[in-house]
Amino acid sequence: MTRARRKSRAAIDRLIARREVHLREKTLYRMLYESAGRSEEILGVNIEDLDFAGRRCQVKAKGARTKARRRGQVREDFVLETLYWDAGTARLLPRLLKGRTRGPVFLTHRRPGPGKVVNSRDVCPDTGLARLSYGQARALLDEHTAVGGPGTGWNLHEFRHSALTHLGQAGASLLMLMAKSRHKKPENLRRYFKPSPESIAELTSLLAPGASRR
Repeated sequence: MTRARRKSRAAIDRLIARREVHLREKTLYRMLYESAGRSEEILGVNIEDLDFAGRRCQVKAKGARTKARRRGQVREDFVLETLYWDAGTARLLPRLLKGRTRGPVFLTHRRPGPGKVVNSRDVCPDTGLARLSYGQARALLDEHTAVGGPGTGWNLHEFRHSALTHLGQAGASLLMLMAKSRHKKPENLRRYFKPSPESIAELTSLLAPGASRR
């Protein structure tokens, strides 16, 4: 995968507004950006996981694995983390789902091939359509953004990278960036944490004589 590059808000908005970009991709790109979620997490979300009123959903934590019982029985319990989105995603999701109430949020336009074993969670029980895969989503994004031939377009991680950069530029604290991104180590987020000169000056003023008595 190529190194993630920051995209401007205007560039992201222009991409999502393009007529040739399907509603499914518009929703995916907006949700990736507003949630600052990992692409595998967003693609793995099912409708049952969505909290429309709270504009949030729960996803499996990075690296989460199914725990096994002693006798080999599989136990489906994972550490769950919460992603939040905003108005752009909230407007697009109902249009994408068209009344569907269960199954994967992001679907392909075809059913699984004959003989292919697919987890029941990865198939819409009403339409029989399969979940959109990471590879398919990546190829679609490249098709929409490539300017120098196949493979030269954006990558899915750039929505997360751009969102965190924009939040850092807007003055989000390191702790808030950690809460939003769910990174466990502060050093992984320091490149996004860029306090403004004004905020540094305001912080410094707390050290002035008598500041504690203000």
